[in-house]
Amino acid sequence: MKLIPRILAAFALIGIIAAPLAAQTTGAVPAGEASRPLKLDGRALPLGGALKSPDVWLNYKSRFITEQGRVLDTGNNYVSHSEGQGYGMLLAVAANDRPVFDLLWGWTRANLLVRGDDLFAWRWEPGQRPAVTDMNNASDGDLLIAWALTEAADFWGDQALRIAARRIAVDIGRKLVVNKSAHGALLLPALAGFAAEDRNDGPVVNLSYYVFPALGRLSLVAPEIDWTGIMQSGLTLLKAAQIGSSRLPGDWTALKDGAPKPAQGFPNAFAYNAIRIPLYLSWAGIGEREHYEPFAAWARHRRGQATIVDLASGRDIETYGETGYAAVPALTLCVTDEQSVPVELRTSSPSENYYPATLRALALIALQMRYPSCLRG
Repeated sequence: MKLIPRILAAFALIGIIAAPLAAQTTGAVPAGEASRPLKLDGRALPLGGALKSPDVWLNYKSRFITEQGRVLDTGNNYVSHSEGQGYGMLLAVAANDRPVFDLLWGWTRANLLVRGDDLFAWRWEPGQRPAVTDMNNASDGDLLIAWALTEAADFWGDQALRIAARRIAVDIGRKLVVNKSAHGALLLPALAGFAAEDRNDGPVVNLSYYVFPALGRLSLVAPEIDWTGIMQSGLTLLKAAQIGSSRLPGDWTALKDGAPKPAQGFPNAFAYNAIRIPLYLSWAGIGEREHYEPFAAWARHRRGQATIVDLASGRDIETYGETGYAAVPALTLCVTDEQSVPVELRTSSPSENYYPATLRALALIALQMRYPSCLRG
């Protein structure tokens, strides 16, 4: 759902872009790294008050959150979506900003909770009437909102927020999870359009929709849902999807007959969706080196600069143009190589768009919660 036209246009340039990841000498694994165990701590940590950088939140809310509580996707015609509202709510809890959290939740509830269930319409367009033209949901947005409400209820002791979180979490577990598959409990990207009966190559999943730190916390409000099983299926799929020369997962993965393949109708790329996978893995503190190493190789080969990768050839399509994207490879190399995060990624940028600014802020929270040693020096 993220900037697909831009990716399609970039594929026209593929013949003149850099060599495949597998051939990059700068992507070599440092001596001893491949066998060294990662220092991971998979405890489900609370989010409330975790952001220790007030300037990051002040910049974020002044640039991307309206007085009504709508999060603006400044790189995508100023639309709003369930993902953005969820990210904004999470950041508000992490920054201990209850007034802004309430604004965000109020707008989200009034404008996206319009389907007749406890899932959210995924997109709201300014200047359109109706502003919601597609009533389908997006499971990552649903998870982010449910997680934010869970963290807010836990941090601020608000029972009404806990009830709201539970309703959403239960609908996710009952409507969006396929419990019997070759890979375990599959999380579908939406209620409509991705199941086996909806597509010739279905079911189709988006591995960046497995918001691992959320899955570790939603048992607080809906313990009857097998969140651990869903998390495990995501980890299993990450290994199974390492099928190209780069071993990176694509944004969209088809699972017909159980074998991961590029989904029909989507660019076969590691791009704007999949860049979130190493962020969520690192934030949750889960997995094995095998899960992280493809992302670490991607980070090393451009010395921390984030690139979009064509998975058929293993070649770079383009470099992300805004520095916030680089926070994800920096976080990855903190986990795998114990590298210190560059100083310029530890603060906010006054000019970058909503999505890279969000990735930067989330990566910083993950670092402050789990890997503070990478913020020293």
